[in-house]
Amino acid sequence: MIDYLSQIFTFNSKAPMIFTHWSFWVFFLIVMVGFSALQKRMQLRNVWLFAVSLFFYYKCGGYYFFLLVFSTITDYFIGQAIYNNYIPLRRKLFVALSVFINLFVLAYFKYAYLIGDLVSTLTGIDWEMKNYLAMAVNGVSKSEFDVNTIILPVGISFYTFQTISYAVDIYRYKVKPVKNILDFGFYVSFFPQLVAGPIVRAAEFVPQIYRKFKLSAYEFGYALFLILNGLVKKIVISDYVSVNFVDRVFEQPLLYSGFENLMAVYGYSIQIYCDFSGYTDIAIGVALLLGFRLPINFRSPYKATSITDFWHRWHISLSSWLKDYLYIPLGGNRRGTLRTYTNLFITMVLGGLWHGANMRFIIWGAIHGVALAVEKFVKARVHFKLPGKWGRALSIFFTFHIVSFAWIFFRATSTDRVKNMLQQISSDWRWGSTFEYIDGYKYIFLIMLIGFVFHWLPSTVKRLYINGFIRVPWYLKVGIIVLVVFILYQAQSANIQPFIYFQF
Repeated sequence: MIDYLSQIFTFNSKAPMIFTHWSFWVFFLIVMVGFSALQKRMQLRNVWLFAVSLFFYYKCGGYYFFLLVFSTITDYFIGQAIYNNYIPLRRKLFVALSVFINLFVLAYFKYAYLIGDLVSTLTGIDWEMKNYLAMAVNGVSKSEFDVNTIILPVGISFYTFQTISYAVDIYRYKVKPVKNILDFGFYVSFFPQLVAGPIVRAAEFVPQIYRKFKLSAYEFGYALFLILNGLVKKIVISDYVSVNFVDRVFEQPLLYSGFENLMAVYGYSIQIYCDFSGYTDIAIGVALLLGFRLPINFRSPYKATSITDFWHRWHISLSSWLKDYLYIPLGGNRRGTLRTYTNLFITMVLGGLWHGANMRFIIWGAIHGVALAVEKFVKARVHFKLPGKWGRALSIFFTFHIVSFAWIFFRATSTDRVKNMLQQISSDWRWGSTFEYIDGYKYIFLIMLIGFVFHWLPSTVKRLYINGFIRVPWYLKVGIIVLVVFILYQAQSANIQPFIYFQF
């Protein structure tokens, strides 16, 4: 019994709590029971959700839980200091302090090895990296965490951007501070979107902390649909395509033909979309069942007719954050044409760097930055638009292939693998075996096709089946849920596949 309780309340790096594991849904059931008992007592409700959110993060990230607590404490008091100061210089210093602390912590855990390599190259000094947080935890407990390896804390990129936006928005008078540190902790750590977004700004979320619980029958049905939809995207499409095809080709591209490499690129395009948007669907659905509305993070991004349009549809919370807190402060489009292009490029390169300290992510961001700049340049000088449905389809086709090309750098484990994939696609097609490949991968290609078809369905069609699910009687909903759970059980791979954006 003691061992069983120990497993429940201690972190296991081999079995973190994620949406696709049964343990999360047991956890969520307990959360709902407590929430139902406390939802009329607002402060107790918020404290309960804060406590279970901290527990959730501990089960996901272990001792990195202390970083989340540190960010919560520092940014709460800095936010108070910004709001209570009327001297412009002091306000600027406090907001600069928030940005510095948050980015320093993020840089240490995310870019320490990159910075160390640069310092070693420039100075010749061998700078040995230590995990000082692990050292501190070992010092106050009996733990023996590895102090020689710096592991990226799960979700740090997301909650860091949230706390930065909180301080900046108070400085800009867009939002007032929360009433107490527990409410701020709740905002920072709210478990549905904590580890992979969407990035929620204080102006969007904080007012909801002080509202009474309200959930219509329509919203309840919509929340259930989002959760089921997200699980199907992740387990049935993303994980299946990844484990059985995409991972193998990206690992050894030279063992596969150009056709297989190209299909792996298309496979990764649907995989990463279904993985990330699947997480977001579940997060929005779970939050909605608790009465909280999170922002939409995806709007059918592969329907985009331009790269600009793509970034209005893909990871919307990040792209809007980069626009408001980086692109516009850099000058946006207010300082001439050349500066506009430069600002776009810098923003996208830094957006790529946000994903990881690797040249592949920088190249991925640079591709999008160049594409955005070229797009603006052409639109400013060529007043022509492809007419009709065929023109739109052609625009979608070109945009999708630019995005998919960039995904190669995002997914590949090295630039050599990128070179190998492009080499295979361009020169080793093996035309005579194409139909054999199609037959051999028929189930994988079918799943990919289903994913793309549902993605490209008209919005009116999507609304029809969403509303259809919401409006069916409760017993039919139960039947659909049971059927989907059975399909998920059959489709799930032997090992739980983490969400792709957990690594960022």
